Amino acid sequence: MTPGFRVLSLIPPMTQLNTPYPATAYLTGFLRRQGVDASQADLALGLVLRLFSTEGLTALREAAARVPNPGPALQFHLVEADRIAQVTPRVLAFLQGRDPTLAHRINGRAYLPEGPRFAPVDVGIPGQEDEPDPLSWAFGTLGAQDRARHLATLFLNDLADAVREALDPRFEFVRYAESLAMSQPSFEPLAQALAAPATVVDQMLEQLALAAVADKDPQLVLISCPFPGSVYGAFRMAQALKRAHPKLPIALGGGYVNTELRELAEPRVFDFFDFVTLDAGERVLLALIEHLQGKRSKSRLVRSFLREEGAVRYIAGLGEAEVPFDEVGTPTWEGLPLNQYLSLLDMLNPMHRLWSDGRWNKLTVALGCYWKKCSFCDVGLDYIGRYEATTAEVLADRIEAIVAETGQTGFHFVDEAAPPKVLKALADEIVRRRLSISWWGNVRFEKTFTPALAERLAESGCIAISGGLEVASDRLLKLMNKGVSVEQVARVTKAFADQGVLVHAYLMYGFPTQTAQDTVDALEYVRQLFEEGCIHSGFFHRFACTVHSPVGQNPEQFGVQLIPLPAGNFSKNDIGFIDPTGTDHDRLGLGLKRALYNFMHGVGLDWDTRRWFEEIRVPKPTVKRGAIARALQQG
Repeated sequence: MTPGFRVLSLIPPMTQLNTPYPATAYLTGFLRRQGVDASQADLALGLVLRLFSTEGLTALREAAARVPNPGPALQFHLVEADRIAQVTPRVLAFLQGRDPTLAHRINGRAYLPEGPRFAPVDVGIPGQEDEPDPLSWAFGTLGAQDRARHLATLFLNDLADAVREALDPRFEFVRYAESLAMSQPSFEPLAQALAAPATVVDQMLEQLALAAVADKDPQLVLISCPFPGSVYGAFRMAQALKRAHPKLPIALGGGYVNTELRELAEPRVFDFFDFVTLDAGERVLLALIEHLQGKRSKSRLVRSFLREEGAVRYIAGLGEAEVPFDEVGTPTWEGLPLNQYLSLLDMLNPMHRLWSDGRWNKLTVALGCYWKKCSFCDVGLDYIGRYEATTAEVLADRIEAIVAETGQTGFHFVDEAAPPKVLKALADEIVRRRLSISWWGNVRFEKTFTPALAERLAESGCIAISGGLEVASDRLLKLMNKGVSVEQVARVTKAFADQGVLVHAYLMYGFPTQTAQDTVDALEYVRQLFEEGCIHSGFFHRFACTVHSPVGQNPEQFGVQLIPLPAGNFSKNDIGFIDPTGTDHDRLGLGLKRALYNFMHGVGLDWDTRRWFEEIRVPKPTVKRGAIARALQQG
């Protein structure tokens, strides 16, 4: 490979606003190790900062005045436009950590113009409606910074609502134009959106993309799409770049592509991108760069889609060995504006706030998943199915290098499920080197996580752990092939909780053959886990069947019948199914979420579980009270 080849990696809107999405940092670090002149830019953050600049707020105000029947958010914005323009720069500075003393004025509730998003703040929680300070349950009397961040985040959400109504109906901080891409069999909706006149938001994004290319003068542009909500922004960026630089090669990759575009056959995608690549990017990019340098023929590309004679062609590149995990190098955030990210505090769920609050260095402990058996998971795909670990020494070296570069000691280990053996070795190395870091990540609640190991992980800096309890039912956990039981989860989570580690449980409802009885019993187990101090936080997800999961591949083994997907040549992931049990999961889901919200606030922990299901009659739990307490005693 010729040294100095210039590659620019771009983060499209929307990903995260509190910390850079790590894909570009991983690839930039790897490419620089190969002698490539690699750089990166975060256009998701750039777009939000541009929207909420003086220029953006002026455009918003002018557009709002032209909306014939403005909704509540826009009406409020028109009334308070002058105050909003005055305080927004200071709010951004506060959320960036550059003006912390502003918290006192924000908490006084007279500084920020408070729009519709503030309405729930003064409601409080059930059983505490008379509390004079409705936020006291979340922040007490001393949590000034957190309280102010929450209020400032609501202020930005009000602004986003106004942007959506006046400038671009697709705009979201997270799910930006998501419906155009998520499990969308046809490219047509996205094509029509891209053919429409550019909105003010589109124009700002296009300007940012063109400025990034003008600054770096790359020979290859990489755009990584982790989520459906980043696809529209990626295509809009590529459209602008192709218009201005028709010969500049642009490649699309990332989690969304790896999951949903594996059977891509839509030629129009290549009006925007020259290459669409699958799975791990290191070997793919080495082959692509060699091809662009004239050192490798097109037919020797690796895991790449392209268009030839009007048709889509996929080149697998069989026989090309992957770059070993311990040779991919250390990610780098050099070139990203680390002091400009926004620490948001939207949801008051204690675990979810870690996702949006604070600038975390994201690092992978081990590639893929060491378990890779769960029936609801895309276990056949590369990012799950190809498991590789490295040594604790290599990981600790990477941690030290990242801290030296960023000045930040907080780490989010982004593994699907961090292996206990690797975590133990890493914890020992962190303690041996006397590294002072804080870290959190996702694990399987398996028996290897003993009280002794939980204590060691906490000593090494572990502050929070999340894991899948899914449906808290031993029958369904077995059907899911989770490899854990409810009693085992109780003992593992209690071991972490006893060490002061925040424990979050991913919960699921609507799994094949799940009955109302299963659901009520699962909620009773969850109630007891909160009651015994095993878990502090949780979130119920509705099960979605994907075409790459064991359920999607072999539905008959799970007692369901798939609903055939519509014909299409674009995105393919979620697939509907018919469950003969006929359980009304939508109505049950309301009760589950209501209960969990209250459990996290310490409300209703002694109630009969059936009280949470107001919309539907449910059976009595068969789980006996005290079941979790007895499991902990026996353990």
